[in-house]
Amino acid sequence: MTDNKFDIPHQSPAVPQLLTQESKIHFHCYPGISCFNACCKQADVTLGPYDIIRLQKRLGMNSAEFLKKHTVPFQIDQDGLPGIKLRTTEDRVCLLLDGENGCSVYEDRPTVCRYYPIALLNKREQGSSQAEEDYSLVKEPHCKGHEETREITISDYRQEQGCKEYDDINREWYQLILKRKSAGPGIGRPSETSLQLFFMACYNFDMFRRFVKSENFRKTYVLEDSFYAELENDNVALLRFAFRLLRQVLFAERTIEERQGAWDTRVTQRKEVWEARAQAEVARRQEAEDEKYQNTD
Repeated sequence: MTDNKFDIPHQSPAVPQLLTQESKIHFHCYPGISCFNACCKQADVTLGPYDIIRLQKRLGMNSAEFLKKHTVPFQIDQDGLPGIKLRTTEDRVCLLLDGENGCSVYEDRPTVCRYYPIALLNKREQGSSQAEEDYSLVKEPHCKGHEETREITISDYRQEQGCKEYDDINREWYQLILKRKSAGPGIGRPSETSLQLFFMACYNFDMFRRFVKSENFRKTYVLEDSFYAELENDNVALLRFAFRLLRQVLFAERTIEERQGAWDTRVTQRKEVWEARAQAEVARRQEAEDEKYQNTD
């Protein structure tokens, strides 16, 4: 039984059939096909953290510049977990489309664009702590690539499109979201501070780097000087550390050593807050259920 699902990339309409890496599809996209660039003119692209790292570097922008010019925020779940999408024109045309020449950042294009017309389905089986990956096929009227005769396995298509590197780095992000979605009211609704930390750690790397290098952070966590030297110019290493920190903050997992007494002090200070938050979340969900049945009646 599947406990929860989180679809990245999200596309619609997807053919309701679970596929594996060995499944074969008929698809081919290339310059000259009659629908070339049509998908870029109807863009709905959720960005993962590694997508941002690649695009930010490609465009020569810092985090603040990239987020402001090329993204829009949205809520991933009912608790307000923040996500971001690639900004488009009012007509949904991708801002990175270079006219009829195609994608202007093709070598660094996001995960959603690499996978299309496949949807990557991240899920967790009930009782399991590990996320699993399946796939489904997206068929939209504008796309003529499905009419091509080329047959290819999903495994070979992923390799052809360079998906593996993106998935390997973003996978912990998928797992964080799945765990958050399946945690239930016992964990409680994340505080505004936790949501802000999630946004900063997953998307605003320059700000997160300053946060990690701050005096207060250094006083709280036991980290070597070599660690800080590595994070200075390596956004991927910074992101991997961000995932560790978020597991500690969101789920109280001891992933990073804290200085003596820091953890116990924090637990003591926050215990009542966590309990109150969990009770409030249970009450909120019960009220929502009551309203639903009242509306049905």
